[in-house]
Amino acid sequence: MFESVLVKRRAVRATSASRSSHKLLKTQTLSKKKAVAPPDPLAPARQQQLKAYEEALKQFQQQKFHKAKPLFEKVLEGPTRELIDRAHTHLRICEQRILRPSLAPVKSAEDHYTHGVALMNLGRWDEAREHFDRALKGAPKADHIVYAMAALDCLTGEADAALEKLKLAIQLRPENRYHARNDEDFSFLQEDPRFTELLYPERDGSSA
Repeated sequence: MFESVLVKRRAVRATSASRSSHKLLKTQTLSKKKAVAPPDPLAPARQQQLKAYEEALKQFQQQKFHKAKPLFEKVLEGPTRELIDRAHTHLRICEQRILRPSLAPVKSAEDHYTHGVALMNLGRWDEAREHFDRALKGAPKADHIVYAMAALDCLTGEADAALEKLKLAIQLRPENRYHARNDEDFSFLQEDPRFTELLYPERDGSSA
């Protein structure tokens, strides 16, 4: 009889431990459910911004600058900073082409530059480089072309070439130094001391 009581107590203890284990597992499951990140409230706005950017870029590539301009302006109202920065670059080109109608042939240096920027934003590095090379041959002193080539070199991981071209772009137009400080295309060089020396010459009293 004593052995029977002992077995029952062990069974009760086992059942109690099982229940505790079940409660712990349930608590852990609920904690995991609570840890799931809430939906992004800006998701709809981001989608609309991306759609506007893609349509603007399509018009831009077709050189329909009057149609592309208001679409890029719409992109500026969205929440994604990267798209806003790209839209600013394209808007500047649109305004230049609208205010200054070009009488040059379709394959002018500025045309190659325009196509190069568009292709670079699409991640088509090799094609963009070809257009920038042709643009530079037609306008070797154009600082914005040299600057774009520096950005492309940085995006493709060519640090030495990027720094060399950026230095030239700054020599041609010192304002490019301040523009590069906030340009995400040069993020690859942020930890390079040569990049810091080039953009912040006042820190060591030298000038680039």
